[in-house]
Amino acid sequence: STQSTWDKHPLELDCMAARYDRAITVFSPDGHLFQVEYAQEAVRRGITAVAVRGNNAICLGVERKSAVKLQDARTVRKIYQLDSHVCLAFSGLVADARVLVNRARMECQGYRLTFEDAVSIEYIARYIAGIQQKYTQSGGMRPFGISTLVVGFDSDGTPRLFETQPSGVFTAWKANCIGRQSKTVREFLEANFTDEVANDRDKCMKLTTKALLEVVESGTGGKNIDVAVLEFNKPLRMLNEDEMGALVAQCEAEAPPAKKA
Repeated sequence: STQSTWDKHPLELDCMAARYDRAITVFSPDGHLFQVEYAQEAVRRGITAVAVRGNNAICLGVERKSAVKLQDARTVRKIYQLDSHVCLAFSGLVADARVLVNRARMECQGYRLTFEDAVSIEYIARYIAGIQQKYTQSGGMRPFGISTLVVGFDSDGTPRLFETQPSGVFTAWKANCIGRQSKTVREFLEANFTDEVANDRDKCMKLTTKALLEVVESGTGGKNIDVAVLEFNKPLRMLNEDEMGALVAQCEAEAPPAKKA
């Protein structure tokens, strides 16, 4: 028979997909690597993470899941510092993130020892993406089930923001979102990110918080949101509960009436 793949019945195509999603290194006839797509789905089901790159400050915000009553909430983190000038937020599988973060930290320190200088943000984003890509091309492995937002300042003070994906793709952004309902939040960022916001640290913090409030339950006083601020030649600062409560209250007060309702 000369029947092509595209002429087959949908049920036959589903059966073919079921065969091709077992091996990470095998393409399906229509050009898919199903395990990579499943990893991307794990990201889409993860917590929401937002990054806004200002001219003088970079803000990271993540959705915080409520901890079990007897659990120490400090041990559940979604924002990690890789070096004094670069940090990372992620969405997806926590255990995968821990492995990737540790390897990125070792690369940052190894670079300092070798070159007596700090890594550029693009270098470490490319390094993380390179590891993720390697795990899509080798047998006996599975892709990392996370996407990351890598932010920081280069040695000349230039703010940078990169996203890496399970496929190994990395791209630069002014503001971005990963995780649950990321499309909705990204549309909000596209509509509200301006040069005026980029020039003001407080407005960057507000935009980050408002973006998260698009998908995170409001009315909890900021208890389900974490926000961190990174400035050039300054340590990463995580906002405490009182600061988050005040910031969320300001954002909710500025929300349009329809949103408040």
